[in-house]
Amino acid sequence: MILVTGADGYIGWPLMLKLSRAFPEERIIGVDHFGRRRWVEEIGSVSAIPIAPMDRRMKTAKEFGMCNLSFIEADLTNYQKVCQILKTFRPRVILHVAAQPAAPFSHLHAPLANLTQENNNRMCRNLLWGIKECGLEHTTHLIETTTTGVYGSPNFTIPEGFIHVETDSGSDTIPYPGMATSWYHMSKANDVNSLYLASRLWGLTITDLRTAIVFGTGTKETRLHPDLATRFDFDFYFGVVPNRFCAQMLAGHPITIYGKGEQKKPMIALEDAVQSLAKAAAYSPPKQKFQVFNQMTILASPKQLAEQVQRAGRKQGLQAEVTHIPNPRKENETHQMKMKNEGFRRHFLPEEPVSLEEGIDRMVRDLFPYRSVFKQYEDRFL
Repeated sequence: MILVTGADGYIGWPLMLKLSRAFPEERIIGVDHFGRRRWVEEIGSVSAIPIAPMDRRMKTAKEFGMCNLSFIEADLTNYQKVCQILKTFRPRVILHVAAQPAAPFSHLHAPLANLTQENNNRMCRNLLWGIKECGLEHTTHLIETTTTGVYGSPNFTIPEGFIHVETDSGSDTIPYPGMATSWYHMSKANDVNSLYLASRLWGLTITDLRTAIVFGTGTKETRLHPDLATRFDFDFYFGVVPNRFCAQMLAGHPITIYGKGEQKKPMIALEDAVQSLAKAAAYSPPKQKFQVFNQMTILASPKQLAEQVQRAGRKQGLQAEVTHIPNPRKENETHQMKMKNEGFRRHFLPEEPVSLEEGIDRMVRDLFPYRSVFKQYEDRFL
């Protein structure tokens, strides 16, 4: 049995569908408390692509032969509920993708910074302790999507999780230190420490997939029917830069770059992110080890993204202006990030990944019917 947390989310829902087809003889159980739907509503925005209620999603999935899916509404910050789920289903794999994932949302005020860290870190600790106390230490493989944002922006090539350190008195290979630049990203740095500790203390088998910026409108499975669509956020708080730039262009709004926009960031298309997570569910990791892989395929700057969106718009007969505004974030606007991903590609995405051009072109085509939504909510872009 495979357990998916965050099963109603942007990544979690397509992952449920992908797993159903990849493992037709295995039960796939999703858990979510619909937090993302509430949080986006609270900041006055919507998913541009309409998303069906979970009961309709599940019904439609079954009509397409995905009959091995089940869903439980539950809050994983409740330890008793976590233990109840683990004792009942005893999953061989847990794909933990649930989180409050928005850095800007976590910076609105202290209560939301607290919510972000308490929600994310408590879920992680509950799963770790639940695995131990339910006697699953030797049978369950925990896979968590943390974030490449835990690395910060160092002036050297970022490794996959561990760094070799040499001092005057000796050398060692140690976990890369948390250098996050937001309350959200620091919550994931905290999770990394918890994952590492639990593996060392109790011999848990854990894979940390450090997820880059995920962009795109869907996967092969979500495009089968409108009721299977995944959400598409485009607002300042929950809309990642590639998605927001496409929305701005389609609304006739200037594509807005913070500062110089020359800093490169790691990214991955939604199809590749979901495909690699499904591959991770079939991965046979070394037992009782904590492994880290950088789930990324592209390095691009906001300036490069804006230019790519402009080109995609021209293919649809649209012109887009690019503007620069003062950067509300504290970051090096010219940093040229370098990051290793050889382990990730070898184990989880050996095939050719979606390119930036291919991904942006597809997004613009897919989102064209929702131009009126972007225009209605363009005050949410900034």
